Amino acid sequence: MNPWTRLTFDAWRLTMEANAVIAQRALLFATGGAGAQAEASRMLSEKIDAGLALQALAFTGGLGATPQQAARKTLAHYRRKVRANRRRLSRG
Repeated sequence: MNPWTRLTFDAWRLTMEANAVIAQRALLFATGGAGAQAEASRMLSEKIDAGLALQALAFTGGLGATPQQAARKTLAHYRRKVRANRRRLSRG
């Protein structure tokens, strides 16, 4: 399979998973209260941490040597974070 075709599919999957997390969070935020506030704070800190971790990978060469490798590893990095949030939010 063409590496860019695979990346397109991976990006689409990340989009679908992120949309599920957005929907779960929107429902939580709509209820308000301490849980919603805690989730909003957690969401912001996780986004900052994920971005900084990706920058560290980029600066140390951890994203690979080719554009395809960098794109694949970037998508995998964010998919892990999104998947963990989806699982956590599904339990609550």
